Amino acid sequence: MDEKEYQGHFSEIYPEAAYSFDVRERKAHTMLAVLKNFLKEDLKRLRLLDLGSSTGAIAYYLANHFGQVIGADIDGGAVNFATENFHKANLKFALIDGMNLAIRDSVFDVVIWAHIYEHVPDAKRVLGEIRRVLRPGGICYFAADNRLQVWEPHHRLPFLSWLPRPMSHLYLRLAGRGNAYQEKLVTYESLRVLVREFLVVDYTPKIVRSPTLFCADYMLAEGSLKHKLANWAIKYAYGLFPGYIWLLQKTEKGSGARG
Repeated sequence: MDEKEYQGHFSEIYPEAAYSFDVRERKAHTMLAVLKNFLKEDLKRLRLLDLGSSTGAIAYYLANHFGQVIGADIDGGAVNFATENFHKANLKFALIDGMNLAIRDSVFDVVIWAHIYEHVPDAKRVLGEIRRVLRPGGICYFAADNRLQVWEPHHRLPFLSWLPRPMSHLYLRLAGRGNAYQEKLVTYESLRVLVREFLVVDYTPKIVRSPTLFCADYMLAEGSLKHKLANWAIKYAYGLFPGYIWLLQKTEKGSGARG
């Protein structure tokens, strides 16, 4: 597999993101709040796979709450860092390719796949693998950025992800932010097609309405102007919202949605 296409060294490409443990722990707080709200059961009985675990901070935090946690990533440097620095009896890290999970069927109750889809060559294939390793009724915590957000989240350049690929490469070079734009963000409509094999439980509006409840007030202070604008966008411009948090439930048929 072409490492450039796969971004197999994410921790080297984006060290500030990979090693910002306070940011990653805040994201883990939101993940846990959403999962608790949905599952309403003893998490210590559940097995969790953090696919795209990078340097391990999120998996380490979640291991305080779940029975067994495996952090998996294709980034060898990040996996080595996680293995050396985060230790718990119920936590393991492994060098695993999400395109071809070396894991038997129906093993996990929960899979985390957050802000990863744009970094892999074939997101549909990875989601197929996620569905395979989930037990019936199991869920994937899926966080995804929208291609149509104004500020591209990786390079912080306006409208970068809107452009055709050759123009985005040129834009990135002219801005001095790199040689090639490798992320493959897609629109809301394409995301819905991507996850159609699952029952989609959309937590985005719930989190926007009650950010404190879901430990997301570090991004969206309740009662602020930003909070009010976000609620307006959820209601009137959902397809342009910057990103989404969905729980993808493994069912027989998929292709559904719940609020």
